[in-house]
Amino acid sequence: MENKNTPAKIAANNRYTSKTYDRINLALPKGQKDVIMQYAKKSGQSLNGYIKQAILEKMEKENPPV
Repeated sequence: MENKNTPAKIAANNRYTSKTYDRINLALPKGQKDVIMQYAKKSGQSLNGYIKQAILEKMEKENPPV
């Protein structure tokens, strides 16, 4: 049995995503995405989760909460 989203379901998901999340377009040198994906996979995370964690850790290190 094939599980396909209907156009209405896709539109609803897109509306939810646009209301709930900010998006960042990240440009990397060729091949760098694959390297980062390997590190993410090794740590058991998605690429998005790995990048978010790296950013948050850097922000905390540079400006720890008071």
